[in-house]
Amino acid sequence: MKKILTIAGSDSSGGAGIQADLRTFAKHDLYGFCALTVIVTMDPDNKWAHGVYPIDIATIDAQMATAIDGVGVDAIKLGMLPTPEIISHVATRLEALKGQFPVVVDPVMVCKGDKPLFPEHASAIKENLVKYATVTTPNLFEAAQLAGMEKIESYDDAVLAAEKIMKLGCKAVAITNVGSVMEPKTSADLYFDGEELLLIEGIHIETNHTHGLGCTFAAHVAANLCKGYSKRESVVLAKDAIKAGMKHHFPLNEYVGTLDFAESFKHLGD
Repeated sequence: MKKILTIAGSDSSGGAGIQADLRTFAKHDLYGFCALTVIVTMDPDNKWAHGVYPIDIATIDAQMATAIDGVGVDAIKLGMLPTPEIISHVATRLEALKGQFPVVVDPVMVCKGDKPLFPEHASAIKENLVKYATVTTPNLFEAAQLAGMEKIESYDDAVLAAEKIMKLGCKAVAITNVGSVMEPKTSADLYFDGEELLLIEGIHIETNHTHGLGCTFAAHVAANLCKGYSKRESVVLAKDAIKAGMKHHFPLNEYVGTLDFAESFKHLGD
């Protein structure tokens, strides 16, 4: 059985982060390791306001050593790394491992909203992490931050952002939700590997039940790469999984909802 490590945050509501990653890896018949970088909570008495509690670097390092040095891994997926110091430390680890196996960088910069988690957070991801990515999977906000653009407001903007992100050193980029800035709206994602530019289409579903979609998409990409699929195949298959899951999205409470995880794995033969 192939082994995959997620270095990411714990989502106390269960829909995103480490929880979504390990659920995805298991469905792909992969052995999942985790290294927690942060615990994210939600306050039910304050309109689901997020609390962000970073984990100390020594503890993160011990977790990474358990998986990487203690057993060995076949792929790594990065999620929320909440401070520039943690980002820099993980990057040092990736430098020592460079080229040994695929790495997916989900450049998580926010819990919800449009501001980076901490000062200099976006620039730390841009400068230290993206260059190690076999595939990086930013949403529109994150892609704009990585590309040094104010906003992405059109397909052409997304193409420009993808070109700029590739110059940071990654092998491929998949910008999610590009279809939301197109007419008519779709759920299309944009894949670019420096040669092929591919718009992966999907029907737009008007819903706010999108909690964990970015994490789950990136986890599918990482799992597919771990299993030997190409970059392009890994992204296209991940998109298929998300499209299937979003057809039957559901609420968790009055504030948040998510995709149907069971539906998102039907393409795997469940």
